[in-house]
Amino acid sequence: MLREGAGNHPVIRRLLAFGLAVFFPVLALVGAPSSSAEETPPPSIVLILTDDQRWDTLWAMPTVQSELQTRGVTFSNAFVVNSLCCPSRTSILTGKYSHSTGVYNNTGFTTFDDGSTVATWLHDGGYRTGLIGKYLNQYQGPYVPPGWDRWVAFRRHNYRRFSLVVDGAEVKYPRSRGAYSTDVLADEADAFIRGTDPSQSLFLMFTPYAPHEPAIPAERHEDAFAGLGLWRPESFNERNVSDKPAHVQALPPLDKERKVELRRFRRNQYRTLLAVDEAVARILTALEETGRLSTTLVVFAADNGYTWGEHRWEGKVVPYEESVRVPFVLRYDPLAPADTTDGRIALNVDLAPTFAELAGVAAPDAEGSSLLPLLSPGPVAWRSDFLIEHGQLSSDPGSLIPPFCAVRTATMIYAYYSTGEDELYDLVADPFQLVNEAARSQWADEVATLRGRLAELCSPSPPGLTLPDWGAGP
Repeated sequence: MLREGAGNHPVIRRLLAFGLAVFFPVLALVGAPSSSAEETPPPSIVLILTDDQRWDTLWAMPTVQSELQTRGVTFSNAFVVNSLCCPSRTSILTGKYSHSTGVYNNTGFTTFDDGSTVATWLHDGGYRTGLIGKYLNQYQGPYVPPGWDRWVAFRRHNYRRFSLVVDGAEVKYPRSRGAYSTDVLADEADAFIRGTDPSQSLFLMFTPYAPHEPAIPAERHEDAFAGLGLWRPESFNERNVSDKPAHVQALPPLDKERKVELRRFRRNQYRTLLAVDEAVARILTALEETGRLSTTLVVFAADNGYTWGEHRWEGKVVPYEESVRVPFVLRYDPLAPADTTDGRIALNVDLAPTFAELAGVAAPDAEGSSLLPLLSPGPVAWRSDFLIEHGQLSSDPGSLIPPFCAVRTATMIYAYYSTGEDELYDLVADPFQLVNEAARSQWADEVATLRGRLAELCSPSPPGLTLPDWGAGP
């Protein structure tokens, strides 16, 4: 797949739009080139990546709201291209889709080629790089992937009983030690920022376990959100699923006990996010006190969304909005307009090329697009649709969701499964995806058009899926 959004270099547009003084303060002071201006390091970059966080939960994170959203850009239509932890994280690291990384399930660490990632690109470009938190499922250490100068990665994921691989050596945190993993990672992130020479650019991936199940909050947050109301959108415990694929039809309605469990889990997910929010505050404070914040790109995102009983489903993988849509906030004071919302489609595969462009390095074979052009004033040619894919590998024979590809536009989503079933939803008239229009004659033209587009995007198709020969549409 060709890289999207290629065009004029946005750095030039930024210089024209905002003036040389923003990017070359020495020029503004003396009016002539100087060696100190040339030696100014590229901007630092911080990615804060949560695990299984829904796009509509940022209201519960006051620091993210006040210090990132009100000071930056919230992408209201942000998505992942494969709604599962390991595939999404490899896409974030490389800017590639699963059909290029080869990672389709959560055993992907064993097959992922991490020889060329955003870490190696930035490290080779002079950055001090650090990953602190979750890397990929199945990671056991003591291996430290190429490109990382500081490595503090979960060997065992949990909240109160966990272990970390610290630069190749395992450090255990038994429950008796009383440590809370998000707080330990926040300490490490703070130390990484403060321990990096101010003259050197840094790249930090801060990847806590929250709000992944079992969603165990810190003791100080155990009573938070006690008054949180019931979650009852129209799609919750969907009554009539006769027009859904067989794997959804096979799901029994949620009983009273399951509803109570989901309510408890939802509340605890919010509680775990409070410690993440506090960690965000610590990271921003460390950046400020080391003189970096004003020139650092900070991105807050999640590896995938999560359903809370919509369509009787709990989890991810499915091509429903709650699963594929994620929170996505970008703060970059020299360029990003403050307190704005951008409705253009942003994807997890866009992160690596965005970081690479800001750092002034190449992003080899990246299939996403840098988001930097969207921060500049004026029109920008941009994507109008994107691919979502899910494949079933031989090591994952029991997956409930059959392999599929889906194309999501600004207003519609069409999904085709290996079973021959398909789904079409008009997201304007039916935002809860209750009525599958795929078999209705009045939608035949739309189905044909989206099938043609899907044939273009879903190539090669995921393991276990063979698309029919639809042609190019009507």
